[in-house]
Amino acid sequence: MDNYSFFALVFRQKYIRRWGLMRNTLSENLSEHAMETAVLAHALAVIGNEYFQKSHDPDRIATLALFHDVPEVYTGDLPTPVKYFDRNTRESYKHIEDQAIQTLLSKLPDPLRASYQEIFSGGKAEEHKLIKAADKLTAYIKCVEEEKCGNTEFLSAKNATAKSLSDMHCEELDWFIQHLLPCFGMTIDEMQANNQ
Repeated sequence: MDNYSFFALVFRQKYIRRWGLMRNTLSENLSEHAMETAVLAHALAVIGNEYFQKSHDPDRIATLALFHDVPEVYTGDLPTPVKYFDRNTRESYKHIEDQAIQTLLSKLPDPLRASYQEIFSGGKAEEHKLIKAADKLTAYIKCVEEEKCGNTEFLSAKNATAKSLSDMHCEELDWFIQHLLPCFGMTIDEMQANNQ
């Protein structure tokens, strides 16, 4: 009997904590982050199609986003200040991440490898841009949620992430920020009353 551990490893994302250098009011794990990033990437793709006449494949983009951090089951969630400390660090981390992907793929039966190799390839530039935007957007939303709980630990991260989002020059993202992001600062009662 063959044993292939790829999916068991993917499910271990729930043990990888994010925001390791920050005091959190509510901890966040990699599984939660992957789901939120996939939901937002899907939304950005739909926004692009409906408002900007793009031809994104929302389902494909959501799938790519869902798997975007799976290599971290081997590498852990390296804090952003460390990951981007300098060019050498970033290149070294990319090499380690590529090795993690190859190790993960080796945990699949041969007939399945090509499909997952394609997912880990990151997709086309436009797809990657939307996934990166969704990834940053989840970070910003986390900062908003922490601030809402009275945690000032995330204020600096919130400002830096807001600048990163603005610098992306992504019309789908800009539309989301203008029309959908404000609700993340609301209470459940305010959300219920909104648009009624």
